[in-house]
Amino acid sequence: MPEQAGREVEHEITVLAAPHEVYRLLAEVENWPRLFPPSVYVEYLERDGNEERIRIWATANGEAKNWSSRRVLDPEGLRITFRQEVSAPPVAEMSGTWIMEPLGEHGTRLRLLHEYRAIDDDPEGLAWIDEAVDRNSRAELPALKAGLEEATTAEELTLSFVDSVQVHGSPKDLYDFVNEAQLWTERLPHVKEVKLTEDTPGLQVLRMDTVAKNGSTHTTESVRVCFPHHRISYKQTTLPALMTLHTGYWLFDEGADGVATASSQHTVVINAENIATILGPDAGIPEAREFIREALGTNSRATLGHAKEYAEARR
Repeated sequence: MPEQAGREVEHEITVLAAPHEVYRLLAEVENWPRLFPPSVYVEYLERDGNEERIRIWATANGEAKNWSSRRVLDPEGLRITFRQEVSAPPVAEMSGTWIMEPLGEHGTRLRLLHEYRAIDDDPEGLAWIDEAVDRNSRAELPALKAGLEEATTAEELTLSFVDSVQVHGSPKDLYDFVNEAQLWTERLPHVKEVKLTEDTPGLQVLRMDTVAKNGSTHTTESVRVCFPHHRISYKQTTLPALMTLHTGYWLFDEGADGVATASSQHTVVINAENIATILGPDAGIPEAREFIREALGTNSRATLGHAKEYAEARR
């Protein structure tokens, strides 16, 4: 029986942004949680010139997963090639290419190519991959288009900030306080209910109800990637109506003379369509930025304050 050739497929979409901007946003993996809805956190494992190895944490069918890929960047050709290091059955091999082509004065034709083979060149396995790649690409590209266009045109809708406290205690105790979110109803007054799932160590799904200053309750769900005892990165997958994106991280740094620093960082994209409904007909983007900064900052500073007390009590 002759060997079955691998499959090559292509999907494309038009993006209203310049090709070099599209390339930059895709090349800089720290942008991925904003651009790809399933993406939670991406880190560099190796970098050598235009070749790199990255690790990706993302949600798939409601579960948090992670895998590693190798990429080759071509900034002059506006191409990025990628290859999965270890593919999940029934995939034997999976690779692909992002290609950015100028379209008109300020547009981009964004092409996504995939090459893959099924284990043992099984026809049923190949058909399953065909369907999965097509379904995922058709869902991914419109969301990516929206993220790229938003990132290049709506800077005023993006808000990033950090709150920090100095702590006479250990980063490990600070980390433990934030990591053990299943205890937050006992430890944090603004948390009404919480559910923490951690099927894979260091990969958490956190669902909680928090109480705002006006007494209203908000339900959010986040996927968290934990790096003991230094960092916890997260992305909200269930968002308040005033946001289209919320990512962030908790950082715990060792300082001199036993003084540690605990920080909470947030990056938010405001949902402009809901500003008037939530904040009133006279409210605009400046009011939304101020409201979100105060609401998130208040909860973060409260959590940092209780973490400080917890760590300093254990010196």
